[in-house]
Amino acid sequence: MKNVKVMLEYFYPWTNAAGFYYAREQGWYKEAGLDVEFTVYDPERGDTLAYLARGDADFGIFPSNRLLVQREKLPVVIGVAAINHRGMETVQTVRSTGIRRPADLSGKRVAMNPTPRGLAMIRQLVKADGGDPDGIIIVNSGARELTPDAIAAGAADATFGSYWAWEILMDTAVPDEERIIWPVDEIGAPPYHSYLLGTQEEATKRDPETVRAFLAATARGFQALAAEPLKAAPLYERIIPYFPASLIERSLPLIAPTWLHNGVWGVQRTELMAPYAEWLADHDILKNRDGWKGAYTNAFLPQGE
Repeated sequence: MKNVKVMLEYFYPWTNAAGFYYAREQGWYKEAGLDVEFTVYDPERGDTLAYLARGDADFGIFPSNRLLVQREKLPVVIGVAAINHRGMETVQTVRSTGIRRPADLSGKRVAMNPTPRGLAMIRQLVKADGGDPDGIIIVNSGARELTPDAIAAGAADATFGSYWAWEILMDTAVPDEERIIWPVDEIGAPPYHSYLLGTQEEATKRDPETVRAFLAATARGFQALAAEPLKAAPLYERIIPYFPASLIERSLPLIAPTWLHNGVWGVQRTELMAPYAEWLADHDILKNRDGWKGAYTNAFLPQGE
């Protein structure tokens, strides 16, 4: 049995990893001769991509934009499967702020992690709605996602970043009718894969059989749950018992449709990678707008290229 360490994309597991955990519970990794361990990163040691680049994990989940940025300096990690086929971030606010459309964010305080990509995104969303992006007042909230309660209490006027299939679903004292939530891909964001699954490019050459076996079993997990998402709910009682079951049960049916395109799991799509790379280059986040072409491969998926 070959031990395989898989690093997840966040500070803790959430429902986006359900296909992995389900494949393990069903014994599909063991059938492939793999003993799979899931882990999360220590922020002081870097994100998932940093761990993969050092060889401290075998596979990992990461945002597609970060892969493209990393490969310009360190072309070590390659995408081998897509996890999500749409953006999951949102802009959220509450009615008491007076904000009714993205353009209204001009002159307002927006709490977010002010990365180059995040700043470019919020500016585009405001501009796309006819607002003045130079008028946005950024509140640096770091990795913390502010709640609607914090907005209502005056910590900021709006937030950018919380996922419509996760943080947005968490309990809040603010009534639903007082909340305003805009998924970014509905208000002007470019199309993109939120998350990819990757490994060291050298591993695809050194041990292609393991890459193929891992992806085949993983595809079974995600395909099964895409059809019946709530089958994964009992798993999360053990994985993240500190979150209420109601959150898991609301999240799974929302996130599951993002895992497939035309009924198939894993295919990294040119129509999502190319425009996103162009957008990142247009905003000086990437230098090489064609770097995406060597950043991923679908060759190890069950259906191949």
